[in-house]
Amino acid sequence: MFNLTQFISTYVTHRQVSMFAADIEANKPEIEKQVCNKRVCVIGGAGSIGSSFIKALLPFHPKQLIVVDLNENGLAELTRDLRSSANIQVPEDYRTYTLDFASPIFERIFHEEKGFDIVANFSAHKHVRSERDRYSVQALIENNDIKAKKLMDMMLVYKPAHFFCVSTDKAANPVNIMGASKRILEDLIMAYSAEYNVTTARFANVAFSNGSLPDGWLHRLQKRQPLAAPNDVKRYFVSPEESGQICLLACILGKSGEVFFPKLGEEQMLKFSDICDDFIREQGLQKHLCATDEEAKQCAASLYSQPQSQSQPQPYPVIYTGSNTTGEKAYEEFYVQGEKINTTRFQSLGVVEQSQRHSMLEVNQLFRQFESIFARPDFTKAEVVDAIKSFIPTFEHEEKGKNLDSKM
Repeated sequence: MFNLTQFISTYVTHRQVSMFAADIEANKPEIEKQVCNKRVCVIGGAGSIGSSFIKALLPFHPKQLIVVDLNENGLAELTRDLRSSANIQVPEDYRTYTLDFASPIFERIFHEEKGFDIVANFSAHKHVRSERDRYSVQALIENNDIKAKKLMDMMLVYKPAHFFCVSTDKAANPVNIMGASKRILEDLIMAYSAEYNVTTARFANVAFSNGSLPDGWLHRLQKRQPLAAPNDVKRYFVSPEESGQICLLACILGKSGEVFFPKLGEEQMLKFSDICDDFIREQGLQKHLCATDEEAKQCAASLYSQPQSQSQPQPYPVIYTGSNTTGEKAYEEFYVQGEKINTTRFQSLGVVEQSQRHSMLEVNQLFRQFESIFARPDFTKAEVVDAIKSFIPTFEHEEKGKNLDSKM
């Protein structure tokens, strides 16, 4: 039976033990002090990173856990997973709600609960493929920025001891609107850092996270469809467990206004095509490289129409291509020139302790500009890009007229 956790440890992260285990252990007393008997609200908690954060948090015994997510099935699976895990104790006051965190119902919950000690927001459009056309771009900015501001305004009434909002490595020198929206989010939350403790984290791709390309390979195999991957981009990777631990450490131990990132070297970057090679081999299959999508699909369709040799690995169709879609970045980075970096506070985490940020006045001006653009029925994606460029002058967006939905 294929062991996904072991595969990630062996072929993706090349770590049998979490790179953050030592930092968690060294800071256990302080984390316990800040979490034990506290009331926690996790937004977007049914996703890969949100659920991993919850699993990292629960050993420190919060008194209350409220999880909000639009994915009803995801919340059901989260609950089953937590209830079925031998080493996880779920608080007596554990509740899940299928709703939008910008909805009046969530606002009612927040006010009637009189806020929470710890609030963590993982609700986000996280994929580069979120950038398709003007409608998807509006939805992306609405979720990642405008709704986030509404949440942060709400917390001015009942201030949390810790507020965490997930960012991305794509926020450093962004080349796509998703990354730019996260950079805007960073400036937004930092504008509130004087009001209550706010932190964030930029981190690598989470290996086999929900909706990711590697996660898709599992579904493609199940459906006997070809596997696809880019062969010209390199990415940093962390395990699902590590993603939750990064967020826990940043949320609980970070000082207001700080950005956390994993200390990973360039030699640890991997190509998706190389991971796919290992994935196919570990499935007991042999890579059959195809030249076109159509050839790959035809090969997959005929896989089981011919008798297979019991002594030889079965050939399986794959297609590896170069990146030619809008928003793809050839490499990733965790910080940019001009940011004050501390790499000594934690064994495996670096911290952006200080960076040049926009004021609340400038943030509000950008948001008013977005609202003005979106209010017009004939607004264009180019207008949104121009508004972002006025806020982030280094934003290098190249429109290629093609997005990831056009590819397998």
